[in-house]
Amino acid sequence: MISYRDAVPADGPELDAMAQKIWLETFEHSAPPENIAAYLAHAYGPHGPLIRELGDPERRTHLALDEGRIVGYTKLIPPWLPDAEPGARQLSQIYVASSHHGLGIAQVLMDWTIAAARAAGASALLLTVWENNHRARRFYDRLGFVHIGDYGFPVGDQIDTDHIMRLAL
Repeated sequence: MISYRDAVPADGPELDAMAQKIWLETFEHSAPPENIAAYLAHAYGPHGPLIRELGDPERRTHLALDEGRIVGYTKLIPPWLPDAEPGARQLSQIYVASSHHGLGIAQVLMDWTIAAARAAGASALLLTVWENNHRARRFYDRLGFVHIGDYGFPVGDQIDTDHIMRLAL
């Protein structure tokens, strides 16, 4: 049975390892190995933002666990997007292990994210999604997110196009 709870700093190493694995499964094919390595060195590890920001009340991470093992998470943060509207919050990441796709975990995590953004008084929920991540894009479209612009997402020295999406709350 899947259980859900907020992350705490002690979850950092397990969460980081799980997130790196999912990121590689999803994006490793999209860039040369040196760019992948540069991105991983920046985004993950003991000094990466995923671990560093655990426990920051402005950045909330919510976990999905299967028998105590992290199999998914979502991260809600203040917007870092350029020109983000005042009062918005941003979904930074929502990842579910491929072994647990199709079980409704992403929907439960998204429901939590939307509820947490509303509870914080947010007027909108923003996110970015890689233009070639069609599975994620279909999920966001189904929920009513609207494509409002594009963002250049650096992976090493490669710049990918992410779609900026918005959900009115």
